Amino acid sequence: MSCTKCNEVFELYSRSAKIYWMSEFEELNAKSKIFLQKLGIEWIQESGIHSIEVDDAYLFFLENIDAIVEYFNELEAQSIKVHIRYENEAFTFQSILGAKTLQRYINLIQDKAFFDIINNASLTSYFQPIIDASDNSIFGYEALIRGVKENGELMFPDELFAKSTRNDLNFKLDRMCRESALKTAAVKRITQKVFINFLPTAIYDPQFCLNSTVRWANQLEFDPKNIIFEVVETESVKDKNHLKSILSYYREQGYEIALDDVGEGYSGLNMLINLKPDIIKVDREIIQNIDKDEFKQSTYRALSTLARENGIKILAEGVETSFELEMIKSIGVDYLQGYYFGRPQAEPVRKIFL
Repeated sequence: MSCTKCNEVFELYSRSAKIYWMSEFEELNAKSKIFLQKLGIEWIQESGIHSIEVDDAYLFFLENIDAIVEYFNELEAQSIKVHIRYENEAFTFQSILGAKTLQRYINLIQDKAFFDIINNASLTSYFQPIIDASDNSIFGYEALIRGVKENGELMFPDELFAKSTRNDLNFKLDRMCRESALKTAAVKRITQKVFINFLPTAIYDPQFCLNSTVRWANQLEFDPKNIIFEVVETESVKDKNHLKSILSYYREQGYEIALDDVGEGYSGLNMLINLKPDIIKVDREIIQNIDKDEFKQSTYRALSTLARENGIKILAEGVETSFELEMIKSIGVDYLQGYYFGRPQAEPVRKIFL
């Protein structure tokens, strides 16, 4: 069984095609007709469905993208549906149901580098060391995704997920990120813990959506105890019971759970109480300049006490100075992460020198 959300490949081809251009609003159909006439393209009507014929579908959108964006606002572009039928392809009722918005085609041109990364699975993971505070050894690594553009340049997570969100591809990208982390960690022969981020909102059925991740972990012969799944963007999680079901599935497979950005807001504290993760990662906003800020020290001390009373390990992330490190250690910490120990790198740091 495959998931449409996770396995969709969305591309424009340089081939002759008939483009079906439709809207439930007659005003938009009329506006579309005027627009296409200005481009010198004939508007054909068949059984109430409008279409145009072009010699090259990709070139049509590429050459006219500025005119389309200028003529139609985003709301209108979201209300116009487009289906492209390439030469010799059948046209069925399913074709209409599967039509994409005009905005999606606009995005496809404007976000070409992103779609190239997704369609070609051009992802890799960088690794940032996580330090055991008791002996300064490397406890593990956080796997941080990078998209690789056609020219070799990198696309970082904030841009990747901003573009995937606007193109409704978080399901696919999140799965690809988890699998990339596992595969890259295996290639790099990492034997310590691997922290792998995931978006709870990109998983609608744990057993179904996470099956491929678990399968890759087993195939690559990872010890489940060495994989820690890290919940990110907890503030966007509305259904706490759904998140609990995801974490229960991971735990049933033998994996541990970390909660990211704890202390960022009330949502993080509520998550801590409800989910009881194995590890909490204290938000870098609390760690930054903690040696100079008594309020941050009090906040961190409260989190540390809460964690220890509930058998939860505490990880301070975003450590950048020796002064921050000294203050954190004086209060209490299990694991440390930040530029002070090492930046994310394609080749993992194997030893820390302090």
